[in-house]
Amino acid sequence: MQIQVNGHTTYCYTGGKAFNPALPTVVLVHGVLNDHSVWALQSRYLANHGWNVLAVDLPGHCRSAGEAPASVEAGADFVAALLDAAGVQRAALVGHSFGSLIALEAAARLGERVSHLVLVGTAYPMKVSPALIDAALNEPEKALRMVNVFSRSTLAPPSGAGFWVYNAGMALGRKVLRSNSAVNVFHRGFVACDSYANGEQAIAAVQCPVLFALGAQDQMTAPKAAQGLVAAARAAGKAVHTTSLPVGHNQMSEAPDGTLMAIRDFLAQ
Repeated sequence: MQIQVNGHTTYCYTGGKAFNPALPTVVLVHGVLNDHSVWALQSRYLANHGWNVLAVDLPGHCRSAGEAPASVEAGADFVAALLDAAGVQRAALVGHSFGSLIALEAAARLGERVSHLVLVGTAYPMKVSPALIDAALNEPEKALRMVNVFSRSTLAPPSGAGFWVYNAGMALGRKVLRSNSAVNVFHRGFVACDSYANGEQAIAAVQCPVLFALGAQDQMTAPKAAQGLVAAARAAGKAVHTTSLPVGHNQMSEAPDGTLMAIRDFLAQ
């Protein structure tokens, strides 16, 4: 599905179903050097079980035109504009890693327009090592290898898919990086994560239930790095749910069913 957002063509994967205004909508936001495809299993299931799905390619990534977000706040502005362009009055927001910060900030800004907020592989602050930021800019292939080592808890998840997730991650990262010849979206995304400083204020402003889906073996956004945000959400009186998945940072591919079931059950509430 292609939507004009801020004057640019935006691609959203809908799980193979036509958009139906009578159904509730879930927006899925990917992380750094990813695209809509990381939500493949979750998108298809939700689309076939009563949801409109908008699994977006962020601007400047793969099939979406426009300026790649240089900050979490810019990403949140894009999500709000996407809902307006799609004619969606209320939606659930699901984000992974960088996308989780974008979803968090968007939920804070949109208030009652967000019905549920799911933060997958999140952390706050989401600091990125200076060495990795530098490598993403100057040696992106090296940085991509580093990320795919630290992101993975296994080379082949026991999901029945039978694919090598490390090599799949490398291929996707190269594809996304090469999709934008004007901007290094790898470096830009990491800088945006590292610079975001509004997490606690944002979680306090959120007006919907929140699910934290964390990877027990996550070395990119370790579970302990999300606990401050979890505590802030509870202190602000939010309905907070947490789930621990026995994988690393790529929850959607290493624990596709577990990630889906956590999202599905939360959205059903």
